Amino acid sequence: MKKLVYVFGGLAAAGAGTYLVIYLYRWQWQRAMLCGVLLLVVEVMLFGLVTLGRLGRIEERLRDTDRRQRELTARQEDALARLRQPSADHEEARFRWLEDPADRTYVFVPVLMVTGVLLSGLAWVVQRIASATARPAERRLAGRLTVLTAPDPVAHDDLEDMPPLIAPPSPRRTARVAAVGLVAVALLGALVVGLADLTQTRDESRNDSAATSVILKVDLRGPDMSAERRSLAALQVWERCRDSTSVPLSHATLGDLQDGVFAGVVRPALTGHDRMRLRGCLEDATLEYAHLTVVGIGDADTDDD
Repeated sequence: MKKLVYVFGGLAAAGAGTYLVIYLYRWQWQRAMLCGVLLLVVEVMLFGLVTLGRLGRIEERLRDTDRRQRELTARQEDALARLRQPSADHEEARFRWLEDPADRTYVFVPVLMVTGVLLSGLAWVVQRIASATARPAERRLAGRLTVLTAPDPVAHDDLEDMPPLIAPPSPRRTARVAAVGLVAVALLGALVVGLADLTQTRDESRNDSAATSVILKVDLRGPDMSAERRSLAALQVWERCRDSTSVPLSHATLGDLQDGVFAGVVRPALTGHDRMRLRGCLEDATLEYAHLTVVGIGDADTDDD
């Protein structure tokens, strides 16, 4: 399910980014802003999904760690209880004679005291003999443990001859990463330069025609679809787009040709770039319940009616 969401999110982001570039090229700023907002929303959604997935995996690992720790603690407690049980049973059975009534007399205590004194003397003799004979054994044990001791500090010159702990990257991998980075930078630069070239305002050669004619069609959506409503919508969009070109359209008239079709005449004639900007402004979705379509746009000579 998550993979399907990622696929649809990636497709939505690619579509929004594509139409963002298209609408910027067509000078349709309202639609470009909508696509940009949609692209931003999709990117935030994908980032949130990835973050939630990472947090979910971290939380699952923490739960597994806690569960394993509890199981380990339980096993340790069980093993500790098993180890302590025999000693507890042995302690319960020790010195039962002390629980007998005090009116009975025993000879066990004096015998035990004399035996303790004799054993202490015997232990002292054994300790003296062992201390006299243990020195050779200690030397042999130290010789056996020599292999486990840390080596002597290595000189600085010897450290330089040792190989590095981290192997340097291979030349092929470095060249491959550098090539991929250069291609990515080149593509990004080409995209930015191309988009800037398509959307910038530039000086063009003057159009020698007398005027430029524009044919519009207005489509309304809603309960009120009268001719007056179409005419008002066409005039609102036309007046708003008169300053969308590089040269303000001070002489621009709009006439009604009936059935939602209007004809506009612009003087002086527009260049190719200004035509694109005027078309994009007219067809941009800025008026509620109304959509304008540029049916045709062309130059009109002085001999044309």
